[in-house]
Amino acid sequence: MNLLHIAALIAAIAFAIGFIVLVIYISRTLKSVTKTLDNVASTVKGFEEQMEGVSKETERLLNKTNRLAEDITEKTEKMDVLFDGIKGIGYTVNQFNESLQKLSEEIQDQANEHAAQTSQTIKWGEAAIHLWKRYKEK
Repeated sequence: MNLLHIAALIAAIAFAIGFIVLVIYISRTLKSVTKTLDNVASTVKGFEEQMEGVSKETERLLNKTNRLAEDITEKTEKMDVLFDGIKGIGYTVNQFNESLQKLSEEIQDQANEHAAQTSQTIKWGEAAIHLWKRYKEK
């Protein structure tokens, strides 16, 4: 054999050894990547389960919130009727107050107009009572 064949044989053996070493390192890397991907898959599965639980809780909370909003709307409508009634009572009280004020003003005007006559009437009344008491004493 000549030198060229020996060099080719050495090169082929070196290539084969390099290929085997490369396959071993790639195999180890692929095993490590497989473990990592298995861990990622497990984590994603746990995350999905947690998200499913959160989704269910969120849906329940949303349903409760909707029921609460409907209840508040109904109660608000009932309160509107109550406030309308109170508004009517307030209007009635205001009207009554205005009527009393007008009546008071009219009575005061009447009293001012007839003050002299009222005073005279009171004096005659007192005199009559005084005479009656005297009559009764005798």
